[in-house]
Amino acid sequence: MPIQTVFFDMGGTIDTYWHSPEMRLAAIPGLHAFLLSHGINLHLSDSQLYKLITSGLARYHQWRMKTLEEISTYQVWRDYILVDYPDTFPVLETIAEDLMIWYETHFYERHMRPEIPSVLQSLQKMGIKIGMISNVSSRSQVPFYLERYGIKEYFDPVVLSSVYTRRKPDPAIFHHAARLSNSPTSECIFIGDRISRDIVGARRTGFKLAVQIRHDFDHGENDDGATPDLVIEDMSEVVELIRKDQQTSANGEGQASSGESIRAVLFDADGVLYYRNNKDVELNSFIKQHRRVHHKIPAAEVNRLRNLAFTGKLTFVQYKTAIFALYGITEPHLVEQGVQKAIQEKDNVQFFGHILDTLKALKDRSLYLGIITDTTQPLHKKISKLERGGFGHLWDSIIPSNEVAVKKPDPRIYQLALMQLGIKPEQAIFVGHDQNELQGARNVGLKTVAFNYDRGALADFYITDFSELANLDILS
Repeated sequence: MPIQTVFFDMGGTIDTYWHSPEMRLAAIPGLHAFLLSHGINLHLSDSQLYKLITSGLARYHQWRMKTLEEISTYQVWRDYILVDYPDTFPVLETIAEDLMIWYETHFYERHMRPEIPSVLQSLQKMGIKIGMISNVSSRSQVPFYLERYGIKEYFDPVVLSSVYTRRKPDPAIFHHAARLSNSPTSECIFIGDRISRDIVGARRTGFKLAVQIRHDFDHGENDDGATPDLVIEDMSEVVELIRKDQQTSANGEGQASSGESIRAVLFDADGVLYYRNNKDVELNSFIKQHRRVHHKIPAAEVNRLRNLAFTGKLTFVQYKTAIFALYGITEPHLVEQGVQKAIQEKDNVQFFGHILDTLKALKDRSLYLGIITDTTQPLHKKISKLERGGFGHLWDSIIPSNEVAVKKPDPRIYQLALMQLGIKPEQAIFVGHDQNELQGARNVGLKTVAFNYDRGALADFYITDFSELANLDILS
C-alpha cells in the first residue's frame, strides 16, 4: 500500500547538534542570572552548578531510558536536579518549563540540515502528510526550533514525549501519532538518527519503513536492536524514495481493493485476542480481606468510576484507588498493594489458539487490522500484551477508549478506526464477544463476527475457533 505519511524525529534528524563541557561551562553565568532573576541563589560556583545539572539530568536520563516514561519538567528539576534544595520547590512550579527550555537552547548547538525546507516542500507537493515524533524533556523546545527554522507549518501532528508521557521506542507513541494523522501504520514511514529509539520503535509499531539518517555525534550509548530498511546521508534521498513508492502504486502493485469489498478487520482485545483465567479473583480476595466498609457498595458508583477510567478521566491508579476507598481501604501501603495486584492480574493473560497464524493470513491478503478496545490501562500496557503474543507489530490502528475519551458501543469509537484507515463502514468487519460492542458495530454499519461470545449476542457470523475467521466467505 502506498506511503501516506512521513514522520520525522527532531534532534539529529531535522537538525544536527553538538555540545562540549567547555561550551556548557561558558553558558553557566547566564543560568546563574536566570535563577537569580527568579529569586533562586544556590551559592554554587560555575563548575558546581554545571556538575549539579549534568549529573542530575544524567540520572533522570538513565531512569527514563529504562522506564520509557517522561515526567513533567517540574518533577525533573525537583526530583533529579535540585532535590537537595527544597527551598526552590515553590518557585520551580512556575519556572520549570522556562528553566528546561533555557537548558535545551543554551547547552546544545543546533543547526537545521540545509536540505530540509526543500524536502518538506517536495513532500507536501506530492500529497504526503508530514508529522513528527520527538523525545524531548520540555514542551517548548521543538516548537521553538521549528518556528526558528521556518518549517513549523509543515508538521501536523507534532507528538512530543513530554506531552504524551511515553518515549520512543515505545510503540504507543507511534500509534498515537499515526492515529492523529489519520494514517494506517503500515502506510507510514519514520526517519530518525537513532536505531535504539527510532528504528526499533517504528519496527515494533509496524511502520512500512524505518529509515536511519546518519548523525555524526557520539551519544556514549549502545545504539542497536534492529536493522534500518534504508540508511541515508542526506534527507533529499527521502523524496526519491517516496517518488518510487508512488510510481509503484500507480502501476498497480500493492493496489488496495476498492468498492464495497472488505478491506479491514477490527477486533476487540480482551476476550477476543486474549483472555484472563480467574479474572479478578485475587483482587476480590484482597478487598474481602482488608475492607473496612461492609455494607453493599452501590453498583452505580462502581460503574461511574469505571466509565471515568474507560474514558480517560481517571488514570488506572486513580480508578483503583477510588474503588478501594469505597470499601474503606485507604492506608497508603494497602492501596499500593492493591494497585499492584490489580496490575498483575490485568497482565496475566492467555492467548486463544491460532491467533498469530490467522492474523498473518489476513495481513497477507492486504487487509488492514485494527483494535477498538475499552481499556482502563495505558496503551503501552495493552501493546505489551500483544507483543507477548507475537503480534504487537501487525496493527494498522489501535483505538483505546481512554485516549479518545469515548467507549463502545458509542459509534464514535468505531468511526475513529474507520477514519484512520480511510474506509467506509461497509468495507470493515468487527470481531467481538460482548453483545453491546457487537450491536454498536452493527449500528455503525459494520459486519460483525462473534467469537467467544456472550449468550444471546447477535452477529452476522459466528465462529468457535479463531482460525475460522480466515475462512469466512466475506474475507475470501
